[in-house]
Amino acid sequence: MRRLVYLLPVIIVLGMAAFFYRGLHINPSIIPPVLVNKPAPPTDLPGLPGHKGLKTADLMGHVSVVDVFGSWCFACAEEHPTLVAISKTDVVPIYGIDWADKPADAIAWLKRHGNPYARIGMDPSPARTVVAWGVTGAPESFIIDRHGIIRYKRIGPITPDIWLHTMLPIVRELQQ
Repeated sequence: MRRLVYLLPVIIVLGMAAFFYRGLHINPSIIPPVLVNKPAPPTDLPGLPGHKGLKTADLMGHVSVVDVFGSWCFACAEEHPTLVAISKTDVVPIYGIDWADKPADAIAWLKRHGNPYARIGMDPSPARTVVAWGVTGAPESFIIDRHGIIRYKRIGPITPDIWLHTMLPIVRELQQ
């Protein structure tokens, strides 16, 4: 019994060390996408002034990409040239959700950086739509199939490499 008293702290420390060691090898940027393979949440957003809004019906009948952005978002500016390049290929329409932004700021930002979006819905604060989509921060992007089902979720900026090697193959497969 005395041995157990001495061994118990050693066993606890070893168990905790194993637990923390395992934690070192988990990628914290990978969040399980709970909406993947489920219908896109109902969406009915007014348009950014001068642009068409975004509704669930706009996502039906074709493969599309939905991108959540904001003029206040540094990483959105990083991914934006890639989105502009993608939109020029006409491979897939890109729809934007402008999150918690002032309309004038968003319009100026799009004039400065270019507009890759076929439609832009505004989700002002409190941002109920982005919450329904499970967005944790901008930018986040989704690939939607022709039935309105989310097939892929990207957290963080889309780079040319991610587009070419990850997202474009998914889009092409869904378009067949």
